[in-house]
Amino acid sequence: QIVKNAKALAEALKRYGFKLVTDGTDNHLILIDLRSKNISGTDAAIRLEEAGITINKNTIPYDPAPPFKPSGIRLGTPAVTTRGMKEKEIKQIAKWIAEAIKNHNDKRVLKEMHKEVIKMCKKFPIPGV
Repeated sequence: QIVKNAKALAEALKRYGFKLVTDGTDNHLILIDLRSKNISGTDAAIRLEEAGITINKNTIPYDPAPPFKPSGIRLGTPAVTTRGMKEKEIKQIAKWIAEAIKNHNDKRVLKEMHKEVIKMCKKFPIPGV
C-alpha cells in the first residue's frame, strides 16, 4: 500500500504541474524539482508545515541552489499509510500540496488548510497513540 500511495501521489502531483525528478516512483519516496513553482524547498517546507503537511527540503540533481536553500522537496508515504490512508486521501493530500505551494504567501489559505488537514488526520489516528 505504501508504494501504491506513492505512485498515486506522484501521478496526482504531476497533474498539478509538479516536475518529479524521476517522473514517478517505484518506492515510497518522491523528489520534486520546485524551480518552475518559484519557491525554494526550504520555503515550501515551512509553508507546508504551516498547512499541517510535513515534508523535507532536498537538493535535486545538479541543483543550482545552495544546500541550505535547495530547489526541491522530498515526500514519502509510509507515515500516512501507517495511519490507514489510501489513494483517495493521497489525492486530497496532493491537492493540498498544490494549493499550499500556489498560495504560499497567503497565511489565511494555509491556516484554513491546516484545519482541513487536522480534520482528516483525526479520521486516521496514529496506531498505538
